[in-house]
Amino acid sequence: MRWFVGVLGAGRKVARGGVALSCPGPVPSSRRVVSSPMRAAWPRAPVSKMVSVKAQLMEKLIKEESPPQNKVSIIGAGSVGMACAITILIRELTDELALVDADENIVKGQMMDLQHGSPFINMPKIVSGTDYRVTANSKLIIITAGLRQKKGQSRLDLVFGNVEIFRSMIPSIVQYSPNCILLVVTNPVDIMTYVAWKFSSLNIHRVIGSGCNLDTARFRLLIGEKMGIHSRSCYGWVLGEHGDSSVPVWTGVNIAGASLKDFNLDIGTSKDTEQWGNLHKKVVASAYEVIKLKGYTSWAIGLSVADMTGTIMKNLRKVHSVSTMIKGLYGIKEEVFLSVPCVLGKDGISDILKVNLNPEEEALLRKSGATLWETQQQLKL
Repeated sequence: MRWFVGVLGAGRKVARGGVALSCPGPVPSSRRVVSSPMRAAWPRAPVSKMVSVKAQLMEKLIKEESPPQNKVSIIGAGSVGMACAITILIRELTDELALVDADENIVKGQMMDLQHGSPFINMPKIVSGTDYRVTANSKLIIITAGLRQKKGQSRLDLVFGNVEIFRSMIPSIVQYSPNCILLVVTNPVDIMTYVAWKFSSLNIHRVIGSGCNLDTARFRLLIGEKMGIHSRSCYGWVLGEHGDSSVPVWTGVNIAGASLKDFNLDIGTSKDTEQWGNLHKKVVASAYEVIKLKGYTSWAIGLSVADMTGTIMKNLRKVHSVSTMIKGLYGIKEEVFLSVPCVLGKDGISDILKVNLNPEEEALLRKSGATLWETQQQLKL
């Protein structure tokens, strides 16, 4: 019972002036005890209404969050830009996504629409705006902004209007992300990649055009349909311009390593009785057909861009048919961007594969380059 006596003893201690220091209630003492009527009970300390639920529940350990490590920005919130956005998000390729568009309402609406789906996928932070400041610290910037190709227009018809858009856009992009990789999707993509390179002053390996990555996919799809097997089991490349003068490399078409040219020496030529050459004609016409039917293309290019994004962000070093400077290759002496097989990774294009082309294929590639160079000479950069 010693501890109990101690407690009682503590209850008799009083402070200077006679105010009790312990339990309320009458305490026998020779001195007069002054007690407050509020000492009748121990009220529970109320939680201040000014303290938020978040502040009560969470204790912050760091003052500022570090910049994102794998940020992707998409310039242009139209059908192509948003097809790129949703496929990149579903494949979980970024830790922050920025959307930029000249139309403030459109880009905010697109951002909100994506955010509302966050309970269904591992959605990263999404920001948007009309100011390129929101793209700061991007590792990869995808450019889809520009005039939309209309029914009856060629890709080259778009060039002069899109050059002016790039003139005002590219310097601001690079200002906020000086170490980024630019992936240009805007048509005519080969010329616009050249324009982006000129306006950005970035190293050549950091400016990439989506080029014939999609043309190559269309080519493989058609080969697979003709053979009755899945397109991912078919190998063939389309090089040159992403457009009417693209070049199918028939010498490289193979299935399981078996070259189709070993079975048909005339494959892809006018002498070919099986008319394999019609497959490339369909590749060239496919975009025009989709535009005629639905008004624009979106899903295939979105998937194509997401595939390249994955290769870059994950440093996979996969080979893609993308547009890059090929001056000095295949007898081309001008500064033109054309699609050739390139190794992509965290630094952009690390290697160009010098594919052996037959004389006819080389001649077609040079013709493709000459078509672009003729248009580029008319640009005032």
